[in-house]
Amino acid sequence: MKVPVVIMRGGTSKAVFLNYEHMPKNKLLWEEFLLDIMGSPDHRQIDGLGGANSLTSKAAIIKKAESPEFDVEYTFAQVSIDHQMVDFKGNCGNISSAVGPYAIEQGMVPIKEPVTTVRIFNANTKKLIIAEVEVENGRVKVDGSCSIPGVPGTGSPIYLSFTQAEGAVTGKLFPTGNPVDMIKTKNRLIPVSIVDVANPLVFVRAADIGLKGTELPDEYTPEKLKELEEIRSIAAEMCRFADRKEATAKSPAVPKMTIVASPADYTDVTGSERRAADMDIVIRMMSMQKPHQALAITGAICTTAAAFLPDTILSELVEIKQEVFRLAHPAGIMETKVDFVAGHISAIKVVRTARTILEGYVYTKRNYLQSYHFA
Repeated sequence: MKVPVVIMRGGTSKAVFLNYEHMPKNKLLWEEFLLDIMGSPDHRQIDGLGGANSLTSKAAIIKKAESPEFDVEYTFAQVSIDHQMVDFKGNCGNISSAVGPYAIEQGMVPIKEPVTTVRIFNANTKKLIIAEVEVENGRVKVDGSCSIPGVPGTGSPIYLSFTQAEGAVTGKLFPTGNPVDMIKTKNRLIPVSIVDVANPLVFVRAADIGLKGTELPDEYTPEKLKELEEIRSIAAEMCRFADRKEATAKSPAVPKMTIVASPADYTDVTGSERRAADMDIVIRMMSMQKPHQALAITGAICTTAAAFLPDTILSELVEIKQEVFRLAHPAGIMETKVDFVAGHISAIKVVRTARTILEGYVYTKRNYLQSYHFA
């Protein structure tokens, strides 16, 4: 059978977008359905729409919101490549940037030129995201001069505001109750900060695990990746997501492993020289147990918040001098902007670009027709 889909790039990620009405009526079938259309489990995803990379093995399910406080409801799904599982626990900020354009193009929200504001309720985190999308002649504007590291060319800017994003998945700013915890691995005792803003992250200082912090994705040895996943799995257990022995299989996407270091000169994956004076922190993230080629938006949001919080392992690495925070990742430098109300963070804003790549149908291997809302 065939199912209507839209493939969109959002920031540095790509996802299959599906209308909620085209999903199986029984939510217990969602995982099987998404694995089917993406071609998982298979490290090549040769029999589906997945791109054999964690940044392209994603899905977004969109419906018109029932509450007048929101315009659309968005559920994010991280589809495993090698395992028969789909992680619905967290959100993807990059894919969030394509939700507004999708909702506008699909007629879910009224168009207002030159900028249409879309209020997005993320069902994974139960948080509000506000997208400001440029519109021209009744269509989402794609052309523009905005460039983001990790994506070739330029496009029209999309501004995302993450409001009151604390405790997005765990319900707590500090899931363990502490700004710093000690984790004991097979090889060492390591201080970490587990922070949940937009998505839960476990932060480690590069120096504490024998790294510089400026490593590029292909510089991590299998042994180092194994150690990083051990730390992340222990943190997952501390967040009560899964037992440490099962965390890789049962909670592979949260918390996200994040390595931080003080500003330093380095050459990024494009060959561009990055100077310490142009950044506030060096950051490297893992995505589904592999080095992220750029930087997750929710990771940037959480890191920004954590840098402003006292007593975390980030607070001693950074000197906050302005509302714009600069995060140096493998593909370049991303900026976030912090809005304060009465001395507290009310929202963190980022700029992205997004565009529709394909609109059509995907053919499933199983007939889910009897499970559909419209069946």
